[in-house]
Amino acid sequence: MRSAPAPDVGIITTGHDVADARLHKITAALQQRGLHVELWGLGDPAGGPAGADVHARIRGSLVRRLAQTAVLPWRTRAKVVMTVDPDMIPITRLVARLRRRKMVADVHEDYGRLLADRAWARGPVGLPARLMVLASSRLAAGADLTVVADSYLAPHQAKKRLVVTNLPVRAFLALSGQCGPSGEPRAVYVGDLRESRGLFDMVEAIAAAPGWSLDLVGPVASADRDRLERRIERADLAGRVRLHGRQPPAAAWKIAAGSCASMALLHETPAFVEAMPSKIYEYLASGLPVISTRLPRQTRIIEESGGGVLIDNVAEAAETLRRWSDDPGEPEKLRHCALQWAMDNLPTITPYDELADAIQDLLRGSA
Repeated sequence: MRSAPAPDVGIITTGHDVADARLHKITAALQQRGLHVELWGLGDPAGGPAGADVHARIRGSLVRRLAQTAVLPWRTRAKVVMTVDPDMIPITRLVARLRRRKMVADVHEDYGRLLADRAWARGPVGLPARLMVLASSRLAAGADLTVVADSYLAPHQAKKRLVVTNLPVRAFLALSGQCGPSGEPRAVYVGDLRESRGLFDMVEAIAAAPGWSLDLVGPVASADRDRLERRIERADLAGRVRLHGRQPPAAAWKIAAGSCASMALLHETPAFVEAMPSKIYEYLASGLPVISTRLPRQTRIIEESGGGVLIDNVAEAAETLRRWSDDPGEPEKLRHCALQWAMDNLPTITPYDELADAIQDLLRGSA
């Protein structure tokens, strides 16, 4: 019996859920070109991209992740293998070379600065992780295609380097309606949830804005979950903060639809000070007025678009929400500005389309 043909592209990860938005966007662009995609990752297979061959497992221990890192590159039969984890780059590059397959390395965060935000990665205990990130960055530069999510991200001297910014894919978004005077005003956050991403700042802002509720769409860091659950059960927040967990992109933005405000209260940490959160682009394209901290690139986009307000602390965020309750016309004006800016500035042809074209070129070369 003849075996099924090998997939065109295999995306492998030991650290990302198959519901991850970037994985969905990449897969959708590849499928639009008629490519067969398989995805190996974490979570529930039902949360993976429609039409792809999705293989998912539950998140396990560090030892199990290390074992999967060594095994997973051998399991995919794809002609082009793409990894989105820095710790998978060394073994994936080795296996791709031995099998004469093409390799794509997707570097979508500044992993060195990200480790600086993690307490466990500091000092002697974190030395192996820091060395791994350094080695992976150098090896990523030698991949057949090196993808970075932002122009400032290393490696800069890659053999072939493509910037694939985390811009919205409109097919996944749901437009927010007008926030009128009737009904309960609602704010939303979509993305990973931890203290440094403003988790508790958002919660306290809602606590100080009577009548408002908050939908949190994304996974909560294990270090913050118990504290969060205790806080939202207190009388001043009971029933006003809803946890939806990680959701595939279309489901996440369906929850966001109808909100009156969105939040991006990232702290000024090494990992975030130069970053541009993709959620702000998505908030604007969905017509959601943004309440944002004053990180440099966030500030530039909020001021340029006129689609939100900049705050310095929790008290200012809460005061903004209370003001919008009294004057729904203000967020409505911001909503119109956000939609207009997105229409004028966000491209129809996305960076994911450019990535799909580049991978098609690799497939032609391997043929």
